[in-house]
Amino acid sequence: MVGPFQCNCKIIVCPVTGESAIIDAGDESEKIIAALEKIEWKSADGKSLKPNVRFLLHTHAHLDHIGGTRGVSEWVSKKEKAAPARALHRGDLFIYEKLQEQGSRFGFTYEPPLPIDHFLEHEERLEIGKLRFSVIHTPGHSPGGVGFRLHEDTSLGVRETVYSGDTLFQGSVGRTDLWGADADLMFKMIKERFLTLDGDTRVCPGHGPETQIGIEKRVNPYVGNQR
Repeated sequence: MVGPFQCNCKIIVCPVTGESAIIDAGDESEKIIAALEKIEWKSADGKSLKPNVRFLLHTHAHLDHIGGTRGVSEWVSKKEKAAPARALHRGDLFIYEKLQEQGSRFGFTYEPPLPIDHFLEHEERLEIGKLRFSVIHTPGHSPGGVGFRLHEDTSLGVRETVYSGDTLFQGSVGRTDLWGADADLMFKMIKERFLTLDGDTRVCPGHGPETQIGIEKRVNPYVGNQR
């Protein structure tokens, strides 16, 4: 977790190739960098591997999910001699570009955000080494909110997982009183695009503890009781 809003920043690493993605580098770039530097493992042929960050993925563009992007991106660019792709859905670009204005509302100071160079699309496929992701556009909490579905791969020990951002939480859902939010659309997207996933799909939200799709279908007071 990073920052005063305790954003769940995730570092996803392919165990075979070392190619990596960071989901929601929300704040405390130095903390994220320190975590990256500690990751090291042996490949099947005994080689020492470290993460090679290819993507900085964003579920949406509220300040607590993008505040560390610049610092991490600049560090990776120097270390790898190549910048990671900064990825966001186009619907949230206007929010991303207002990072400094967002910060001023809370007394935080940010440098201007670096440009987005990869615009995510609904059902787009992403490959991080051997790991397979698909993008799920879930507008409502914000116009360009997305989830990232990590597809199961038993050969890699990878469980079916969705990184739901601030749209679906354990026992709750996202706020809809912010720029471009739409409560009715958010509920529709949760029911049609998240709750239709397999019940044992792991849910990693933008804040708070993990849950499962099946649990939220049964007990979430906002969108639950769906059998």
